[in-house]
Amino acid sequence: MSTPSVIDATTAGQVSLRNEPVQARSTARLAALMDAAAAVVDEIGYERLTTAMVAERAGASIGTVYRYFPDRIAVLQALGARNLERAMAKITAEIVDEKHIDWMSALSASMGVLVESFRDEPGFRSLRVGDVIDLRPAPNEQPFKSVLAAALLDGLVSRFGVPDNDEVRFAFETSIEISDALAARAFARNPQGDMTFLEAGRDIVGSLLAPHFGAPETV
Repeated sequence: MSTPSVIDATTAGQVSLRNEPVQARSTARLAALMDAAAAVVDEIGYERLTTAMVAERAGASIGTVYRYFPDRIAVLQALGARNLERAMAKITAEIVDEKHIDWMSALSASMGVLVESFRDEPGFRSLRVGDVIDLRPAPNEQPFKSVLAAALLDGLVSRFGVPDNDEVRFAFETSIEISDALAARAFARNPQGDMTFLEAGRDIVGSLLAPHFGAPETV
């Protein structure tokens, strides 16, 4: 059973901007700032990013940056949210794809989407979905990875009818956390990803979830 859409990718990654773009020109300007920030993060990591670097890379004035973002942290938060939104949109497409005949096939493909984000999405390898930014008090009720895990499980429940209860949700979020940690390690020194760690992540996720979801038809 497939569904037209099993994950809401339009709202999960939203963050507040100082000024929301209301015209196409403003939207394009904001996108250019975000792309510039992502490029800088890709080169030097998120810790060293400054608003001046974003402005210089985008060919914009510093005032343009501050029109949308009060500080560098807000830039990073918005970039992490964009990473989440883009990843979730691609994951949705994978889960509803009828080529996947069981939960493990769809989940493996979804994990592959995230691996491709590490490889191809500028800045993702360093920032991922933004949870690495340590802010107190926390700006969101849930970490973005928790949002991703919940949405991904919702998709599997809708698509394949896998069980859904508190125990399953804990096991699923745990598996996502482990997979993310191993993926981060895989890409720590290798821009293509160390396959040993990536394959270990897939195997661990499968072993954690099989007792809840049943053995997959594909391996």
